[in-house]
Amino acid sequence: MHILWENIAITIVAFLILYWLLSKYAFNKLFAIMEQRRELVASQLNEAKQTREQATQYVEEQKAALQEARNEAQSIIEQSRKTSVNQTEQMLNEAKQEAERLKLEAVRAIESEKNKAVESLRSELGAVSVQIASKILDKEVKQDNVQEELVEKYLNEVGGRP
Repeated sequence: MHILWENIAITIVAFLILYWLLSKYAFNKLFAIMEQRRELVASQLNEAKQTREQATQYVEEQKAALQEARNEAQSIIEQSRKTSVNQTEQMLNEAKQEAERLKLEAVRAIESEKNKAVESLRSELGAVSVQIASKILDKEVKQDNVQEELVEKYLNEVGGRP
C-alpha cells in the first residue's frame, strides 16, 4: 500500500477550510442555540425547584389551616357541651323550684281544707250537741229511764255507729 501525501495534504487543507467556515458561520449559532437550551433547562429546573418549594409551603399552610379548623371545631364542640350542661342544670333547678312551689301550694291548700273541715265539724258538732241536749231535756221531762236510751241512740247517730 502506498500513501499519497498529496491526498493527505489536500484533506487537511479542506478540513481546515471547512473548520474555519463552520466556526465563522455555524459554530457561533450552534453554540448560541446550545447555550440558550442550557439556560432554558437551568431556568426550568429553577422554576421546578421553586414550584416544589411553593407546593411544600402550600401543603404546610394547608396542614396548619386544617389543624386550626380542627381546633376551632373542638372548641365549638366543647362550648356547646358546656352550654348544654349549663342549660340542663338551669332547667333542673327551675324544675326543682317549681316542684317546691307546687308542694308548698298543695300543703297550704291541704291545711286550708283541713281548717275548713275542722271548723265545719265544730259547727256541726255544736248544732248536734244542742239537738241532743234539747231532745234529752224533752225526754227527761217525760220519762227518766228513757233518758239513757235516748243518749245512747244519739251518740250512736253522731258517732256513725248503728
